[in-house]
Amino acid sequence: MKKTILGELEELVLLVVAASSDDVYGVPVMEQLQALTGRSFTVSAVHTTLYRLEEKGFLSSSVGGATAERGGRRKRLFALTAAGGRVLLEIQQMRQQLWQSIPVGKLELLGL
Repeated sequence: MKKTILGELEELVLLVVAASSDDVYGVPVMEQLQALTGRSFTVSAVHTTLYRLEEKGFLSSSVGGATAERGGRRKRLFALTAAGGRVLLEIQQMRQQLWQSIPVGKLELLGL
């Protein structure tokens, strides 16, 4: 079976959606990313990534109710799919294997 490769932002967005107890939309995902990474992200980049992950089958979306705070516009809400959960587990396992393959003491020798 071919392994799925995600870009860094795709992986981070997928993790943020997975960590949420509710369906989420672009702005909270962007805010969470910025809080956790200390980096700046545009809502446009986050939306593009959310849609790309949905196209890949890792997220599903639905349209939420209209809100007064958004001038009556509805939000597109995203949720993790089973395929998205599987790809996150694959990534976690691959990263664990890579970390475990680093020789003991190598990072300390580098002053890390």
